[in-house]
Amino acid sequence: MATHNDAPPRVDGRKEDDPGPPFPRVREVSIGAPLRWIGRGARDLKACPIPSLFYGFCLAGMGLLITMVFRRAYEYTSALTAGFLLIGPLLAMGLYEISRRRECGESPRLAPTLTVWRRNAGNIGVFAVVLGVVFLVWARASMIVFALFYTNELPTLSDFIGQVVSLQNLEFLAAYFGVGFIFAFVAFAASVVSIPLMLDRNQDAISAMIASFNALLTNPGPMLVWAFLIVSLTLIGFISFHVGLIVVMPLLGHATWHAYRDLIEPLEPA
Repeated sequence: MATHNDAPPRVDGRKEDDPGPPFPRVREVSIGAPLRWIGRGARDLKACPIPSLFYGFCLAGMGLLITMVFRRAYEYTSALTAGFLLIGPLLAMGLYEISRRRECGESPRLAPTLTVWRRNAGNIGVFAVVLGVVFLVWARASMIVFALFYTNELPTLSDFIGQVVSLQNLEFLAAYFGVGFIFAFVAFAASVVSIPLMLDRNQDAISAMIASFNALLTNPGPMLVWAFLIVSLTLIGFISFHVGLIVVMPLLGHATWHAYRDLIEPLEPA
């Protein structure tokens, strides 16, 4: 006979009467913390090269495919490339799991990391929808900026980079990068520690995103350095014809796990 304690499990695997993990508490870190995260990420990459570089090759291949398919329509390429950065935290889930397994002394094999999203599928799905909406709105906004401010025929990749370097068509560049900054800020603020939290603690999506915003507000200086490192390293990957992404993306993915470990206080022992 069923009892009140036999509540069905939720989409995240917990029962209805399970309060779940406590709300994450954010710690303050030093301005140089992002450099430590990069260093620890590099050690993870060196210790687990095969599974890490698998993700690097996949992400580099995605970037190259975008460029090849839309090589004659750079207004789409630029929007999709920027969108690639917006949804990067979702693409790096397997890298977070590799770092977690190495940290726990477990075997950092590739196969278990491919389905790590199942651990908290419902909440990760909610977060994916949020980032997906941000990406779609950015793609539309990018097209509008091109239509309103780009006065000549639509540029090729080399023309676009040339304009950025030479600061031609300043109205277009200011509008494009200004709008892009808004979307990048929202995506970055929502994803600083969100997915590692959801994977590590089975945290709900809303609490994870709030914790990410708190991490940004509590550590504005370090987060500015962290964002600068992410953008700079990713740009190096793109301007190297995506070859650099093979190493850059795993490096940043592993470093993000260590950022989460530094920024969020560990759970107290039960």
